Amino acid sequence: MSSVIWYLYEFARKSWAENFAAAKSNSEIMDKPSRFRDYPIVHKEYCIACGACTAACPAPMAIKLVRDVDSAHEQGITYPVINNRGCIRCGFCAEVCPTDPKTLTCGENHLIREKFTILPVDKKYVIDDYLCIRCKKCMKTCQVGDAIVEENNKILIDQKKCISCGECLKTCPVKGAIKGIHIANIDEQKEIINLVVDTLEAEIEAHEEDVKKIGGGEVFKLDMDSDDLIEKARAILPNDELINDIIENITDRLKLRIITWDKNKCTDCGLCVKECPSHAIRFTENGVIRDPDKCLKCSICYQTCPFGAIGYYIARFLFKPSEDGANIIHITLKTSDLPVRS
Repeated sequence: MSSVIWYLYEFARKSWAENFAAAKSNSEIMDKPSRFRDYPIVHKEYCIACGACTAACPAPMAIKLVRDVDSAHEQGITYPVINNRGCIRCGFCAEVCPTDPKTLTCGENHLIREKFTILPVDKKYVIDDYLCIRCKKCMKTCQVGDAIVEENNKILIDQKKCISCGECLKTCPVKGAIKGIHIANIDEQKEIINLVVDTLEAEIEAHEEDVKKIGGGEVFKLDMDSDDLIEKARAILPNDELINDIIENITDRLKLRIITWDKNKCTDCGLCVKECPSHAIRFTENGVIRDPDKCLKCSICYQTCPFGAIGYYIARFLFKPSEDGANIIHITLKTSDLPVRS
């Protein structure tokens, strides 16, 4: 009975009649607060097609990159598309988006602190100061804008801002000045590096007689088919992109010192035995011999030998996979800059 009286009382109130006559939504209930995180809004004109949003999204099929059809005058732009049926409105895509203004927005809380803007990548780019010519083309092409900076006459990549898009590597005019470094599978990478170096040394040793014939100022060139090397590397880590990057990064800077031994010129005087710091050279019943596994290739024996029995050479390398699938490492050898003995 009391509930019926309460309803009659409510209907009899003047305020109820006024609200009924001019019905409208209560703004305090219906209006979204600024902190509300809705589905991301895409501003495709700002997109640089870096893929950071798709890499950060934890919901399968919630976001993908699409590209408009090319016209006769310009290329179609690439931009993300949000699938609201898959999106969980976490905001990660907006958080990692590096553009300014942002391509993706979804409320105030996409503007978070920089240290939380983390892009899950397994490859980072670094600048090799030894090879860098400071042309600053990488700075101009950087999609983020300030991820590559100049400090103390050095060009550096800010890893907190870099999105690993690789555009700097494409525009760099000096091969090897910018390197893509894989930050996963470190032990496997070390094993592949050792495999590459050992294979290159073995290839040069197989042509030792040809190397001995190199005169001062002459250059000996050798092409090594690296298919077998790559196949062995796949047994360590089945990732062709990583393997090619490792080989290319190594050969860009690798400089091997090569020691040869001409027994026909050796008189077993023993001067090199006394001077060798690693005891790689020793007397035996067959005369003076050298243990390649102990040799530091420091060239002290070369500088000590008065009869020219020891040769000292520098080997450099070039590897760049071709589109036709031919994996060749170009090897170049020449005598060292130290005085050549006759």
